[in-house]
Amino acid sequence: MPDLIQQIEEFMDAHQLSEWQFGEQAVNDRHFVRQLRAGRDLRMSTVERVRRFMTEFNSPTSPQEAA
Repeated sequence: MPDLIQQIEEFMDAHQLSEWQFGEQAVNDRHFVRQLRAGRDLRMSTVERVRRFMTEFNSPTSPQEAA
């Protein structure tokens, strides 16, 4: 799981997202990143959901965010 945490932290930095923003947008859980750092166990489906979110993420300049 340390690899996933590192990937999430790099993603948040690259896209200027706070922990709360990432968690809410990725898995509808504002406390997700904090709990993950504290050792939260994840189901494989959650890991896949997070990775899919990061892959498909629209940058803040997308029409969806501008609306």
